[in-house]
Order: sequence, then structure tokens, then C-alpha cells
Amino acid sequence: MLLVDSDTGLRNATAWHPAARIGFRLSASYFALYLLPVQLPPVRALVFWVASHVFAVRHALVVTGSGSGDKTFDWVHAFCVLVLAVLTTAVWSLLDRRREHYRRALPWVRMAARFALGATMVTYGMLKAIPVQMPAPGLTRLLEPFGHFSPMGVLWYSIGASRPYEIFAGCAELAGGVLLFIPHTATLGALICLADSVQIFALNMSYDVPVKLFSFHLILVSLFILAPESRRLVNVVLLNRAAGPSTLLPIGRTPRARRIADGAQAAIGLVLVASSLFAARQAWTQYGGGAPRPPLYGIWDVEEMQIGGITVPPLVTDLERFRRVVFDRPNTIAFQGMDDTFVSYGARIDTAGQSVVLTSGAAADTRGRFTFEQPAPDRLILNGEVEGRKMRMQLRLMDRDDFLLVSRGFHWVQEYPFNR
Repeated sequence: MLLVDSDTGLRNATAWHPAARIGFRLSASYFALYLLPVQLPPVRALVFWVASHVFAVRHALVVTGSGSGDKTFDWVHAFCVLVLAVLTTAVWSLLDRRREHYRRALPWVRMAARFALGATMVTYGMLKAIPVQMPAPGLTRLLEPFGHFSPMGVLWYSIGASRPYEIFAGCAELAGGVLLFIPHTATLGALICLADSVQIFALNMSYDVPVKLFSFHLILVSLFILAPESRRLVNVVLLNRAAGPSTLLPIGRTPRARRIADGAQAAIGLVLVASSLFAARQAWTQYGGGAPRPPLYGIWDVEEMQIGGITVPPLVTDLERFRRVVFDRPNTIAFQGMDDTFVSYGARIDTAGQSVVLTSGAAADTRGRFTFEQPAPDRLILNGEVEGRKMRMQLRLMDRDDFLLVSRGFHWVQEYPFNR
């Protein structure tokens, strides 16, 4: 991206249109207020007051810890930010009556927007490039009927079932984010991030993923970064004209200052990429696909079950009998009933003592205990009690490759579609 000399560009620049000045003030005010941490007491108190007195919200607001970005708190917070940004813009416009075009301020505000968007795209992109965000369907998910999935579950596990696609999507987000850290490639990075953000927003809207509000803001930030180059983009893409050099001023008034600013931005971007890579790799080994499997990993069919010493036949109407026992993650065990519902417990598996302790709740209260024997790799005998009921189960290991979703794989040549 060519840049005009900063002093010459500033002298020869035409004054901004009033709408452009107001748009800059509104955008800068909105994004600055939006980035204020909601943990600040004044911010939280304002949102609570507006929720109660303006929107008549009577229930307690969930603020943190839910994993949702579309909470009532978030929507009211966005409303407060918009109203405050409009008021700030009005006051700013009254106080600053000069025909200032903000050409010196724009590169700094744009840089802040670039790094905010770039850091977000790199973080989420890395969690897909190292496929952690959308995990492959676990063993209990493979057993659940498709009709029991939520729309978000359908999206999450369909992407997780295709590791190459998830990696591709992550690399697309990474590419946009990394290019934003380099001033000369920032416009290209913003274009890629805009395409990524529109896709993310469309999926969130289509599959009821509670990150709709946040993904919409990613679109807004992408557009803000592109706005100063909009005329050049229109010339090239729509009007078949020469784009001409960029009129954006660089950060720094001397060549040396500009080189230092460019190097500092690239260095900060490198640190953000490295930290995201470290966090994603750590997540992969702790709870992602690279995490250790439990000793009894697998789906175990209950071939015979005794409750209180009495053999219980496998009737679908018997809600006390189990159909399967699933060891999926290191510290959990799940029992699938004859009606296909699941009951899960925490599990402490002691291979030396051949025992399994079932727990529940934050205090890890003991809810049951089994001893186990494994006469063959695909055979398991559990003997003990759950919730005060004495049980003995003879189990056989199910082959995970029996699931078509796991075993089908990829084929370059297909004479007929294989759509099951």
C-alpha cells in the first residue's frame, strides 16, 4: 500500500465532509466505550440501572461465567454504549467546531482497531487451526440421536467431525488477523477479516450460537478499518479505475520514526500470535484431541446386568437397567439407559487397585464404587453399587469404527454419491 508523504498529504488533503467527521467521532467513541471492561463498577452499575428502569428487567442479570455473549446484560450493555457514544459525539461536535479532518488521529485510532480485531481473529483462528474450539464428536455424542442435538450442537460437531475444514477455517481467520498487524497489509487483512466475520455472523444467526452480538461487532470493526480506503476499493472493484496511492498518513513523521513504528507493530503482532499458539497447544494437550484417554476408554455394551443379585432383562421399558457404559474423558463415566438418556458422574479410576469411584458435585461426593476385572481387551466386568443399588455388569467393547461418521473417511473418486 503506497503512502503519500505525511506533511505533503496533510497540506494537500481536502477537508473532511461533515458526515465523515461525525462518523469518525461516533466510531471512535463507540469502540472506546465498548472496550471498557464490564467488571468496572460504574459500567456494571449503569447496565443494571438501565436494565431495571428502561427495559423493566426483573430477573437477576447473568454477567460472567455463562459462556454466552448474548446475555440480557450484553444487549443492555451494547445499548448503553450506543447511547453514550451518540451523546459523546454530540458534545465532541459542539466543542470542536473547527473543520478538522483528524488525519493525524485516524492512523492511531485505526491501529487500535486493527490490533483489537487482529488479536481476536488470531485467538479464535489458532483454536481452529489447532482444532480445539470445535472438538470431534465424543463417544456419548456418537450415541445420541441426531434429532436430540441442538442447532448449535449440529454446527459444532459437524465442523468438529471434519478436522481439515476446521483447520482451513482457522487458517483463514489467522491470515486476516496476522495481516492486520502489518501496516502495509492491513487493508488486505481487513478484507479477509470482513469475509470471515460475515461467515461467522451468518452461522451464529443460522444455528442459534450465542455469539451473535460479538460477531456483529467484528463486522463493524472490519468496516471501520476499511472505511478510509473505501474510495480506492470502489475504484478498483466496481469502476475499473486506477486506485491511486493511499492518502492515509503513516504513524511517525520521519522515515526513522515510521520504521520504528512498523517494527513495533510487527513485534507486538508476533507476540500475540506466539501467545495464542502456546494457549491453543496447551488446550489441545489438556482437553482437546491430544489429551490422554482414560484407561477404560470406549463404549461398552451391557450384555448382562444384575441389580440386587437379580438378572435384569434388556427391556426398553426398564428405566433402571443400563444399555451402555461410556468412558470418554479421563475423569468421567456415563451410563446410557434403555431409553437412550445419559447419567454422568465424575470418575476416579485406579488401575492398580482395579476400582472406579463415582463422584458428583463440586465437592466430589462419592455416589458409588465399582471394582473391575478385564479378562480380555474387549471384555469388562463391573461389580459394585451406584446410588445405593448393588450392581454387577458384564460389558463388551464396541468398535468405534462401527460408526460411519468415524470410519467413512475421504475419497477422491466416487462413482455415486455416498449420502447417508
